[in-house]
Amino acid sequence: MFRRVSLVLAIAIALPSSAQAATSSLSGNGASITIAQKVLANNAKVVVTGKNFDETVGIYLAFCVVPKSGQAPTPCGGGVNKSGTGEASYWISSNPPPYGIGLAIPFTAGGRFSEVVQVTRKIGKFDCKKVKCAITVRSDHLHEGDRSHDIFIPITIK
Repeated sequence: MFRRVSLVLAIAIALPSSAQAATSSLSGNGASITIAQKVLANNAKVVVTGKNFDETVGIYLAFCVVPKSGQAPTPCGGGVNKSGTGEASYWISSNPPPYGIGLAIPFTAGGRFSEVVQVTRKIGKFDCKKVKCAITVRSDHLHEGDRSHDIFIPITIK
């Protein structure tokens, strides 16, 4: 553990200050997500890390069009991920129903996750250069109306 922390610290010190400033984190309901940068090329892949999520509530992590206030993010890239191996959307849950076992990715200790999300200029008919799109987290379908877990980091497609 000490080596890992030392390595991360050494990399952070070695990075130029502009790279450090590009990191973006947002919190909601005690949980947070972090990405390295918010300005990305079409079809870029970004590592999204999360921590302090309530492990009793499943979430969806996805790249989506930013919704009107109080609504769930939609449409999202990726769609239904029956193989559990997509790159635009993920179901993260430590206690999915029986049909979700093997599809949902369990949280690691501390309500943590780290997944690679693909960012595309278009989500269906929506162009993310014309509408706001974001890396999003929301409660899963078992907590459909619960907006308290929503976190959106807006993305700019260059």
